[in-house]
Amino acid sequence: MLTVWGRKNSSNVKKVLWCLKELNVPYNQIDIGGKFGKLDDPQYLKLNPNKQIPCLQEGDFILWESNAIVRYLAAKFGENVLYPQNLQERANTEKWMDWVGSHLFPHIKQLMIGIIRTPEAERDQKQIEQTLIEIEKLMEIADNALTEQEYFSGDKFGMADIALGPMIYPWLNVRIERPSLPNIERWYHLMTERPAFREIVMIELT
Repeated sequence: MLTVWGRKNSSNVKKVLWCLKELNVPYNQIDIGGKFGKLDDPQYLKLNPNKQIPCLQEGDFILWESNAIVRYLAAKFGENVLYPQNLQERANTEKWMDWVGSHLFPHIKQLMIGIIRTPEAERDQKQIEQTLIEIEKLMEIADNALTEQEYFSGDKFGMADIALGPMIYPWLNVRIERPSLPNIERWYHLMTERPAFREIVMIELT
């Protein structure tokens, strides 16, 4: 049995849980991080010395970094379903996964901290506005990409969509003004039709 360490409302943990649900792979999930704490516990530090979530445990095999975990699960349980065998298709999928981690996630994290986790009276409005400017630039890149393909993963749902879904969800669901990006809106509607997305990703933002 696989064990996923990490709180369910973490965007990066959602990637892993969503992937497992799509593949119908049974798992255990242990709340850790955020209000649950325990990232400094010796037991967890042996699993992930980075003090971050998620972490995947499969017997003696330990894996951290959410995109690496999604790649592993897709390759092991979802060959030709989530994990393309064609090298160019796979590379085009994986580039979006790396793009999320390198470019989008840091700003989404800042947005969550600035709006969701900070009381309104204590918010740094200038920082929030700058964060939104940076996110909008990136969302325009993503929206343009979807003019040529139905999914971020290409012609069918895959790993890239799993990587982006939990990041785009909060941006579309916090109370802010945002530009209309029709391709992202179309893609997001496709995600909401997936039961695993509704169950794992579309939960209260905290």
